[in-house]
Amino acid sequence: MEIVLYVEQKNFEKLKQKLFGDNIVSRANLLTHEASSFGRQGGFYIRVLGDDEECKRALELSKDLGVEVTGEEKEIVLAKLNEEGERSLEGFGGIFG
Repeated sequence: MEIVLYVEQKNFEKLKQKLFGDNIVSRANLLTHEASSFGRQGGFYIRVLGDDEECKRALELSKDLGVEVTGEEKEIVLAKLNEEGERSLEGFGGIFG
């Protein structure tokens, strides 16, 4: 399961600490990214890649601090994050290849 959260800058550190500090959510793959690179100012996206329990817990913890991103916006964010991840791996291939 994969979810994307959007959090305003003023709540980012608090939510990040909650997610990374939680025994369940911290087992998931968590990635944070500034929303400005997607054309949205003043906040961050957090991608949570994990099982149902980890993602549901992340949604519970973010309830008052952020919102779940859905639909087209979610697809755009995930596509760009995946593209950046692939470019990073290509760079490692040049180093270790």
